[in-house]
Amino acid sequence: MDYSFSPLGDQAIVIEVGTAINEYTQKEILAISSFLEANSPQWMTEYIPAFTTISVVYNPLLINFDDVKKELAALLKGASEITPSLPRTVEIPVCYGGDYGPDLEFVAQHNGLNTEEVIAIHTGTSYTVHMIGFAPGFPYLGGMSEKIAAPRRQSPRVSIPERSVGIAGNQTGVYPISTPGGWQLIGRTPTRLFLPEKEIPSLLRAGDNIVFRRITAEEYQTLEEKENADHT
Repeated sequence: MDYSFSPLGDQAIVIEVGTAINEYTQKEILAISSFLEANSPQWMTEYIPAFTTISVVYNPLLINFDDVKKELAALLKGASEITPSLPRTVEIPVCYGGDYGPDLEFVAQHNGLNTEEVIAIHTGTSYTVHMIGFAPGFPYLGGMSEKIAAPRRQSPRVSIPERSVGIAGNQTGVYPISTPGGWQLIGRTPTRLFLPEKEIPSLLRAGDNIVFRRITAEEYQTLEEKENADHT
């Protein structure tokens, strides 16, 4: 496959894999990510997969843009034969509605459903992490049913509680940290997604499969206490 390369600042290069967000493009990105993980050039600092691109950060004291482009073009000639790592499946427990999901009723009404139907659809799908971004550990997920799609809030919230699960357009995601945002909040998870004390600070990574599991408020409290105890 032919890739296009473009500079990103003075120490990164962007590999464009495709122009459409689809399963084929994602497989190519995961394959290249696996290849770079297993065959890291000495000059590479890190790589950042996204929806249709991979950014490769390099040490400008060791190599320049033109040479990075040449080396990557040579390295990726066999990209079609690269086998990506097997995806992980991560289960995320969620307490839906009430104080944890104040916009669940809106999402239901917007789609002509009741809240139980929204929850059933949201938990009945396996999602794929396309990329991590916006906030530390925030997963951009693919695979949500259009039956529960909903527009962003007209007035974003100044502060959204960390670990809130939301919907915006035809996407769903989890806020790892407290931050302003305009997504419709349908629930919250006791699971921490941003782990700054870890060498890899994000629980999730591109390529993971995500399954949401419904829990009660009592289960939420129990799991949150255990989560907090495990990280103190």
